[in-house]
Amino acid sequence: MVQKPSVALFVTCLVDLFRPSVGFAAVKLLEAAGCTVEVPRAQTCCGQPGYNAGDRPAATAIARQVIEAFETYDYVVVPSGSCGGMLKTHYPELFEDDPAMHARAAALSARTHELISFLVDVRKMSTVDARFDGSVTYHDSCSGLRELGVKAQPRRLLSSIAGLEIKELVDAEVCCGFGGAFCVKYPAISDRMVTDKAKSVAATGADTLLAGDMGCLLNMAGKLSREGASVRVRHVAEVLANMADGPAIGEAAD
Repeated sequence: MVQKPSVALFVTCLVDLFRPSVGFAAVKLLEAAGCTVEVPRAQTCCGQPGYNAGDRPAATAIARQVIEAFETYDYVVVPSGSCGGMLKTHYPELFEDDPAMHARAAALSARTHELISFLVDVRKMSTVDARFDGSVTYHDSCSGLRELGVKAQPRRLLSSIAGLEIKELVDAEVCCGFGGAFCVKYPAISDRMVTDKAKSVAATGADTLLAGDMGCLLNMAGKLSREGASVRVRHVAEVLANMADGPAIGEAAD
């Protein structure tokens, strides 16, 4: 019997606190891809807020804890390009002066993948068993696109869904204005960016906006709601896992 690869799911803070359904969708997709999935209880934040704020000691302490919790698994999978980029790209940088920890961080980095990239590039998934009656447009988050190379993978799987039509954004690769602490430090600039993004989303005529990062999705859902746009917002994993029947992001449960 071929042993299934063990996957540790890094849930992320925003999924845990705002959209747990994304975590359940990720588990469903990973199990469909032939993996055994666990969610290490010792996981916390990835440390990115501290890292971006220049608090290197705090970020390093968190990274050390995450490495210890996740390093025994075959793969670490993250339903977020932002958090995935932190583990994969920036953890080794935090330990450049500590050879032993740098080696452990580099080993974890090599086994860490963004969710949709893992399904397509590692597990070679090309189709999903799902149906979505409507049109969607897709926003490419900055970290997923530029740090992890996530672009074609979600579109490949979305194109296999029965009933779904993809309407591309003219500026799909342009930042939505969230940028973690950026939206707090530079609110006027952030608001202008997400205003432009919301207009582009509405102009596609799509029923639903998808992306792979909760930060981007919460930011754009808020602006679209305030602008009165009739566009629903979901994490791409929910649609791929055929779990898009409930309230969209920003909508109240019945």
